[in-house]
Amino acid sequence: MLALIIGFDPKSSTAISKCMIMGAAGSTVYFNLRLRHPTLDMPLIDYDLALLFQPMLMLGISIGVAFNVMFADWMVTVLLIILFLGTAAKALMKGIETWKKETMMKKEAEKQLESESKPGDGSGEDYKPLPGGPASLQDEQVPISHNVYWKELSMLVYVWVAFLIVQIVKTYTETCSTMFWVLNFLQVPIAVSVTLFEAICLCKGTRVIASKGKEITNWKLHQIFLYCSCGIVAGMVGGLLGLGGGFILGPLFLELGIPPQVASATSTFAMLFSSSMSVVQYYLLNRFPVPYAAYFVLVATIAAFTGQHVVRKIIAVLGRASIVIFILALTIFVSAISLGGVGIANMVEKMENQEYMGFENFCHQS
Repeated sequence: MLALIIGFDPKSSTAISKCMIMGAAGSTVYFNLRLRHPTLDMPLIDYDLALLFQPMLMLGISIGVAFNVMFADWMVTVLLIILFLGTAAKALMKGIETWKKETMMKKEAEKQLESESKPGDGSGEDYKPLPGGPASLQDEQVPISHNVYWKELSMLVYVWVAFLIVQIVKTYTETCSTMFWVLNFLQVPIAVSVTLFEAICLCKGTRVIASKGKEITNWKLHQIFLYCSCGIVAGMVGGLLGLGGGFILGPLFLELGIPPQVASATSTFAMLFSSSMSVVQYYLLNRFPVPYAAYFVLVATIAAFTGQHVVRKIIAVLGRASIVIFILALTIFVSAISLGGVGIANMVEKMENQEYMGFENFCHQS
């Protein structure tokens, strides 16, 4: 949208969009920190899920930012369009599937009410709404301190601070020098150590993905490795294309059986760390004008906070959590179409002017 409406080039749009994502994620996380899980007695944000994916997401971000410097504008545009269309289609299919499940649950709830209305019939006493169902939305808000798991949060902050220190120290080293690459590779053990700790705990059963409810999370080591790889890919895509990792993590969490509200809240929580780190990296690379970025951060923050209230009201009225998935799919699809038109026009113009459209030199550009 920044390229379409305002006219920023794709790379500047990527950097500024990361600033907007950071602002939107911050306000959304603040809103979600006061909410509880739709059906379970736990926070809306699943900290164990975030602890598994967030370090890998940030590692991928660092790789993606480097690719953003090297890739030509048309490459970024093409990758954006392909990713948007694929993700939108996947989210739409998941939304339709969730809608059908909610319809079945509504019918079950109606039958339950009918059976309860019959005298002497107590068959409905043990009925409980299913996760993400129409009757499962809780409007209860609690103090933020009740919803924060300090041990898990401290580990997430440790990863963020460690990455931040690495990025700051890198600014005082010569680009592409030995120390520069040592600092870059230092991010790998930082991220892997935390994710590996969480993965081992999940395999041993000492930790569980509690947001799935009674469904047992019996993940094998190769499954966790695959999921963590998806986290790295999400980060790379986010750093390269200026997207929030939630565009990939959100649909992935839904595939894992996480309720839509929890999937959205947890992916946004992880995005807050990754997007803020991307903003630091882009700032150190001088990739965006600060006054423009500050303005768009403010706009995105206000819009996200307002959107949270509006979406929750819509879910409460319609009685369907799948509306979150449909909104995500529609947003991604509209972005793909609009970006595609502008991107193709810019590519044609550069071809006519015979401009250089190859890879940039990373060491020179940095």
